[in-house]
Amino acid sequence: MTDRRLSNSTRQALPASVTVPGYDRNRVVPGIVHLGVGAFHRAHQAAYVDDCLAAGETDWGIVGVSLRSADTRNALAPQDGLYTLAVRSSDSESLRVVGSILSMLVAPENPGVVLAALTDPRTSIVTLTITEKAYLRAAGGGLDTVHPDIAHDLANPQMPRTAHGFLAESLARRRVAGIQPFTVLCCDNLPANGATLRRLLVEFAALRGTDLARHIADEVAFPSSMVDRIVPATTDADRARISGQLGVDDAWPVMTEPFCQWVVEDDFPAGRPAWERFGVTMVGDVGPFEDMKLRLLNGSHSAIAYLGLLNGFETVDRAFADPAIRQFVDGLWAEAITTLPKDAGLDTTDYTAQLAKRYSNTALAHRTAQIANDGSQKLPQRIIASAMERMSGGAPPAYLMLVVAAWIAACETRGKSLPESHFTDPLDLALSALDIRHLSASEAVVAVFDLAGFAKGGAERLTLIDLAAAHLERLRQGGVAAAFTALGIASE
Repeated sequence: MTDRRLSNSTRQALPASVTVPGYDRNRVVPGIVHLGVGAFHRAHQAAYVDDCLAAGETDWGIVGVSLRSADTRNALAPQDGLYTLAVRSSDSESLRVVGSILSMLVAPENPGVVLAALTDPRTSIVTLTITEKAYLRAAGGGLDTVHPDIAHDLANPQMPRTAHGFLAESLARRRVAGIQPFTVLCCDNLPANGATLRRLLVEFAALRGTDLARHIADEVAFPSSMVDRIVPATTDADRARISGQLGVDDAWPVMTEPFCQWVVEDDFPAGRPAWERFGVTMVGDVGPFEDMKLRLLNGSHSAIAYLGLLNGFETVDRAFADPAIRQFVDGLWAEAITTLPKDAGLDTTDYTAQLAKRYSNTALAHRTAQIANDGSQKLPQRIIASAMERMSGGAPPAYLMLVVAAWIAACETRGKSLPESHFTDPLDLALSALDIRHLSASEAVVAVFDLAGFAKGGAERLTLIDLAAAHLERLRQGGVAAAFTALGIASE
């Protein structure tokens, strides 16, 4: 490690092999506020915005907001918001310094400053990557109105804690001040994410007053989007290696893959960057692309994570290199593809071929434990929706339901073959209270379906439970090999 930090003053002295912002950052105006500045945002949306700034669109700088932790701000503030994006394939790596994040705010430290940024007339777009659980949905999909943070924000609108609270209060202030509403662009893996966030925010606003709810419903745009890029957690070894190549310290570089995709519904009344110049697909309906990504990429990612954990694989590439897991993923894709629209122009053959190449990338070291987090929130749209649609078409979702059983089995192995906190889930306390390891497979699956709200009200629910329970019993008795054998997959 060196004794200097990456910053505006040191970026021009970086090696010629490192791409650096060629624009004057002092001339960039903040036009986007981003809630949830994690590694994914810095590898994805911030990089696309950086491209636009480099092309002269200087009105779209990003004000980053952390809703919980100060870690990202503490890492980037001494670096003037600069960080390195390391794009890695199995045999090469390129380094790029991204300069689109102009400042970082930490909401719990000063909610008023965040509200001021959101209310700033220059802010035309608010983007979000806050993870599924931060949308605070109840089991039925609506707003969790009894959540303590929701109750707090309703009682203390000037000091919000949640994304709902910040968005509602800033939109209320903009309305009073006669400032055009910003566009709200959700970039999280939620089904119909723009419409979902709109519904939740209107529901929250209605608890404050019908006028605000009506204003948000009628006047605020919520385009849906689909994002895709694998971004593994940065390790200390990554920090040391990148800093060595730069010749200056970077406290938080981001690792990613060459592939990057962003599909966005083109509905931005307050204006937007020309993202399409840099590979963003602007469409009228993101739904088919979103479903393909959720069911083929995210669904297989979850499968690889849970099956990989049960078989002792720490990273995606190692799990995917296992011939039996590779064969299972092909079967999973075959089931999920039948649930996708046939007339939307989706090339599933090319898409799954790209996925196979990405999963085989040995440079990323994408940890299965990282993907395994929050299964109860992710599986409904990644797996359960596909299973229900496949059943409604008269076909069994045998591969799909093994993913659900593998998640339950992986939860059961924590504290045994896996560390207690190897991955986490919002239902962990409830699962511990039930002690599902001491229930029969059928009882355990029913309890989990009830807790997570899987297939709630669906005619297929009992059949899905039976399939998952049979898989879980095999996993408990003979491990992944036994479950694969039942599907006709031979394990080595």
